Amino acid sequence: MKKAEMKVFRDRLVDLRARLRGDVTSMTHAALHKGDTNGANGSSMPIHMAELGSDNFEQEFTLSLLANEEDRLGMIELALQRIEDGEYGLCQQCDGVIAKTRLNAIPYTPLCIKCAANRDQLGPVE
Repeated sequence: MKKAEMKVFRDRLVDLRARLRGDVTSMTHAALHKGDTNGANGSSMPIHMAELGSDNFEQEFTLSLLANEEDRLGMIELALQRIEDGEYGLCQQCDGVIAKTRLNAIPYTPLCIKCAANRDQLGPVE
């Protein structure tokens, strides 16, 4: 991959990282401060048990989203490191070239489409 192309992908990854960090920060703030002024009386206690269940569900959902975003941030950091090492755009499994269309769609991907499909068919590794 040419240096100019690497710079474009690096800039895209840096922008994506900054945006995700902002999203993570706002989601963390929302999850931790949910219920600060819940209810008309200013108390943080829900009025009904259904509200408590709903609040818990929303908080769990937000925490799940946060975990996904943190994983994506980690993948972005690894992709930036691969750029620095001159290994960006190479599949980490088969050492083949990752198609630019795939990198445009998922700039932090470490796998070519074939290896990613094989991994998805095999299921999660435990």
